[in-house]
Amino acid sequence: MNVFDLPVLSALLLAASAGIAALGAVVTPGGAIVLLTVVVRATLIPVGIAMARAERGRRRLAPRLAELQKRYRRDPERLRRETMALYAAEKVSPFAGCLPALAQAPVLTLVYAVFASPTIAGAPNALLEATVFGAPLGRHLTDIAAGIAPSDLVFAGLLVALVVVATLARRAARHAAALQPLPAPPTGPAAAQAATLARIAGWAPYLTVVAALFVPLAATLYLTASSAWSLGERALLRRAITG
Repeated sequence: MNVFDLPVLSALLLAASAGIAALGAVVTPGGAIVLLTVVVRATLIPVGIAMARAERGRRRLAPRLAELQKRYRRDPERLRRETMALYAAEKVSPFAGCLPALAQAPVLTLVYAVFASPTIAGAPNALLEATVFGAPLGRHLTDIAAGIAPSDLVFAGLLVALVVVATLARRAARHAAALQPLPAPPTGPAAAQAATLARIAGWAPYLTVVAALFVPLAATLYLTASSAWSLGERALLRRAITG
């Protein structure tokens, strides 16, 4: 079952699709996708601010958390109690950054569905029948198996842009971690597991590139615009809030 076939979500998708069609008539379908992405991401700036402040709080406590880990490394239960007491005393939640991220996920998922769903409310998604620079917005990169079209240069350009943005995002995250690293977990299996997860997470920005290989051009354009916005927003907030 497609969750977006549920009446409420289907109605939201239909309304969003109609809005994009009206905007596309004024500008272009591709321009409408970019503009909608900018508007949605702009409304989510407060969420980004909350996440940046949470990151600042965790990194501010990093030296003291490291000291607690060193002091109570042989007593995990005492370490847990002292760690939670420190967070409470400093009014910092270790999960503060997770809640805003979860809050924005439904919005971004709904917007993404407008560009990726082949049908909306039981009818073909009209947006995917439009074109951008001659490339059909409903075309998938996998369609090149049937023959490469000149318009596929648009797809190639967006994929290159996504790779560049992902590389810059990964580099920025590693730079921020090097300046103010979060405390390492206690030694032993937990430390090894955390190190492995950190290495995997370091490549997370490239998941967007992988996703773009399997979605329509409309969704790829959205992913490119949204990823570029995220990169710029995080850089500005990190400079303004986290330092």
